[in-house]
Amino acid sequence: MPEQRGAVVRTVGVEEELLLVGTESGEPVALSSAVLARADRRAEGESAFEPELHHHQLEFATHPQTKMRDLAEEVVRWRGEAAEHAAALGAAVVALATSPLPASPSICAGERARWLEERFGLTAQEQLTCGCHVHVSVASEEEGVAVLDRVRPWLSVLLALSTNSPFWQGQDSSYSSYRSRVWGRWPSAGPMEVFGTAERYHVQVQQLIDTGVLRDEGMIYFDARLSHRYPTVEIRVADVCLDPADTVLLASLVRGLVETAARGWRAGEPPAGFGAAVLRMAAWQAGRSGLEDHLLHPLTMRPEHACDVVSALLAHVRDALADSGDLDMVETTLSALSARGTGARLQRELLRRTGSLRATVAECARRTRG
Repeated sequence: MPEQRGAVVRTVGVEEELLLVGTESGEPVALSSAVLARADRRAEGESAFEPELHHHQLEFATHPQTKMRDLAEEVVRWRGEAAEHAAALGAAVVALATSPLPASPSICAGERARWLEERFGLTAQEQLTCGCHVHVSVASEEEGVAVLDRVRPWLSVLLALSTNSPFWQGQDSSYSSYRSRVWGRWPSAGPMEVFGTAERYHVQVQQLIDTGVLRDEGMIYFDARLSHRYPTVEIRVADVCLDPADTVLLASLVRGLVETAARGWRAGEPPAGFGAAVLRMAAWQAGRSGLEDHLLHPLTMRPEHACDVVSALLAHVRDALADSGDLDMVETTLSALSARGTGARLQRELLRRTGSLRATVAECARRTRG
């Protein structure tokens, strides 16, 4: 990890999932194979795009970055290329975590996808949801598990900041992140108890796989986990963000949380003792109200105004953000997000203004590119 201002600056990578929708209908369209084929033909080197579980979505992954402006440029670039490939096929890409319009999802071909469909039935079929996963480098698995143990209470605040899925099958779900409710149907999804050591983490993972309910380590869907492919911790709670600036904000806050947690571990500070059941309540509240109501404060697990809880998150990671050079950007973007609202609020405002979910999706497709 490179040095900046005398402190370690961790690398950050982002994985974003995007919906493919018809340009005129606004409804999800099963074009991922064609979009991916076109992207592969035009790629200079390895393509950034990958298939997802359903034919109606695709995913891209950025390179590991240390500077947030470089991450921002890459997110905008890949969103733009995805939009270009989709447009050539009469479709659009939209950074929404669920489809506002009714959808009939179809699962991709392949042995793994077929196994998931047969094993999990409607749970797998209905997983047409788009998230944003943030990878942050760690020096060792021991440090990584120490980070996982210490970021747990703060993850619900990240979900609240990213909420972008109020609609489901043409209806208002009454949630700001209905994606989080749908995703929570997987048996391994959600918060976990404190692990303590890397050895205990791996024992827990193996015990879950040994049940036979899960196919492999790739199905460890914890809110935060050690990546099984990279030397990173992977934070998985967020909806995909409509505005790419919010994706960069999310990545900055995650890096700040990881660095703050690692410093606390090195200083001998124990993780908070809240159990997974309480953390599940915090995640439910964040998914229900986003920034529009109360959230559970990560230090007390008592309800407080969302603005106060977000301020507490900023205070918690302020030193790490200052050391990485991200503090001014985070403060500016948080202020803008508070003023305009999350993607969930924007979608509802668009529907009130236009009276049309199709028009809402069309405007969100325009905003997806920033």
